[in-house]
Amino acid sequence: QVQLVESGGGLVQAGGSLRLSCAASGRTFSQYYTGWFRQAPGKEREFVAAISWSGGITYYAESVRGRFTISRDNSKNTVYLQMNSLKPEDTAVYYCAADRTTQQYMRRYEYEYTLWGQGTQVIVSS
Repeated sequence: QVQLVESGGGLVQAGGSLRLSCAASGRTFSQYYTGWFRQAPGKEREFVAAISWSGGITYYAESVRGRFTISRDNSKNTVYLQMNSLKPEDTAVYYCAADRTTQQYMRRYEYEYTLWGQGTQVIVSS
């Protein structure tokens, strides 16, 4: 059974950058479609970005397109979310999610993922 562990969250000033990591343990991660979601206080969890099992196809929410970059290193069983030009509205708990599939269409709904990490807090101060 694959387990997901997020890291890299923290406190950053507006305009700054953070890189989140999602490390998978238990078995090879290379066949898992992976996404990032976030949940701000008092709001529902929302899709941020997703990447196909090979890393060849990526998808982004409109609110982060051009500022965030999702990538993966299957040799390290890790998916990354590089976040640049951060804004206070990016403040949230960020979750990594995955599903074992080689399908590559956009997956932006929580029910499309079978594995979830515990989340890492990102706070962007103004």
